[in-house]
Amino acid sequence: MQQNLNYMYPQIFWVDGCPSAPPSAPSAPSITPFPPSVPDRSRKPRINRERRSIGFLVISLLLLLAFTGVGLSMFQIFHLEKELAELREVRSAWLEQSMKNEARTAAHLTGNPDQWDLPLAWEPISGHAFTNGIQYRDQGLVINETGLYFVYSNVLFRGSVCSSQVLTHIVYKKNPALLGSHVLMEDKSINYCTGQKTWARKSYLGALFKLRKMDSLHVNVSKISLINFEESKTFFGLFKL
Repeated sequence: MQQNLNYMYPQIFWVDGCPSAPPSAPSAPSITPFPPSVPDRSRKPRINRERRSIGFLVISLLLLLAFTGVGLSMFQIFHLEKELAELREVRSAWLEQSMKNEARTAAHLTGNPDQWDLPLAWEPISGHAFTNGIQYRDQGLVINETGLYFVYSNVLFRGSVCSSQVLTHIVYKKNPALLGSHVLMEDKSINYCTGQKTWARKSYLGALFKLRKMDSLHVNVSKISLINFEESKTFFGLFKL
């Protein structure tokens, strides 16, 4: 008895090189597997951008603070340097003025009671008296350098008996290259007292002159015995401008 071979062995069909079930046999529906889930990348870049923005802002602020600090430090340094420069200028000016004052050509002579002849003799070194760049010689001041000089003289006359004598106070100059003397300043007084009472009169002379080298300046008065020779009352001097 022949057995139905078709019944015992299922039919196999090849489609495109791959075996498949016979068309009569229903095939199971194909299930396409879902692809793996893709992470949401739209959120992460935004977070990174925010972080980068915050970091950039922080760095910018730090840089701004650093530059501000450097700027303030430079300003303070510049200000200190300016103040130091001003102090140096003030100190230099003070030293220069001090040196000029020390080296200034000037003289101040005070009254000397030990004299009996004219012109008046003076004290050149004691008390307030001094000479700087000027020679005191032969009862006068000798000019060492041509220039402008302010010359002054003060004399105090006093007496116990009033008389009609004229009081004369003269400052004059001499020069070896010229003959005679030349009056620079003069003061004459009359009617300076009344009656028999004690009297006193001050005579002051002062003016600016152009003096030449080797000029010598002297002071004459009408009568030596009427002079008060205290250093604060009778003096003679000059200074170069």
